[in-house]
Amino acid sequence: MTRRLLPILLALGLTAAAPPAHPPRRIVSLNLCADQLLVELADRGQIAGLTRNAPDAEMSAVAARTHGLHILGQSAEEILAIGPDLIVGAPSPQGGMAAVLAPHRYPVVDLAWANSYADIVAQIRQIARAVGHPARGEALIARMNRELAALPRAPGHPVAAYYQRRGYMTGTGTLVDDIMTRVGLTNLAAKLGKPALSQVSLEEMIAAKPDYLIVETGAERVVDQGTEMLHHPILDRIPRLRLPEAWTVCGGPAYVLAAQSLARQIAATR
Repeated sequence: MTRRLLPILLALGLTAAAPPAHPPRRIVSLNLCADQLLVELADRGQIAGLTRNAPDAEMSAVAARTHGLHILGQSAEEILAIGPDLIVGAPSPQGGMAAVLAPHRYPVVDLAWANSYADIVAQIRQIARAVGHPARGEALIARMNRELAALPRAPGHPVAAYYQRRGYMTGTGTLVDDIMTRVGLTNLAAKLGKPALSQVSLEEMIAAKPDYLIVETGAERVVDQGTEMLHHPILDRIPRLRLPEAWTVCGGPAYVLAAQSLARQIAATR
């Protein structure tokens, strides 16, 4: 737990979860990233509630595995009725839910934002320990390590831009950048000196001449001006690599799926 988080939890009346003497039996998730780690690491019978995004296949890498699990609404009273013995993901101090939950002092494990594979490994260990299955976490990490070690790397460090709707490009120090580096790509944002998130015009993108554009599979449909920009004919000359947003929106085992997919797509273009 970070030093920054401790006063927040204390202000909420929540407590940082200590190693459990007995595995928790009523675990509630308060965010999408916690959903995914709980589905991977907890017994199904331990999971008392996942967020409403958990079954959304466009957002959640574990959507297909949430059938039969309880999906929460947005009511703090629903969580009170469950009486959780562990909450994963602290409620926002500014939200009304925090005020309702505070007097009950539920044990909480918060999750920082994962910006690298190392962060993911640390979070898997954190959650596996909290739900009482540390060996399960170590087995998952070992499998991910083996699969990542087997990945081919793109020769010559080709340059790629993770380009999103409205011309936003993902920069360095991010989970996407970490995945790109893993498979041997050079992030265009690093070459251009761009921050973690920046807007890059079509003209700038063409002038930069990346070897690949990485786009979200959901952006393949033109639904507004933001997605229409990605289909401008001027971009047609740049080969595309496609990833589901559900694999990159959170740090978790889907990191491996994203890296494997990029490696396969790069190989197919050579």
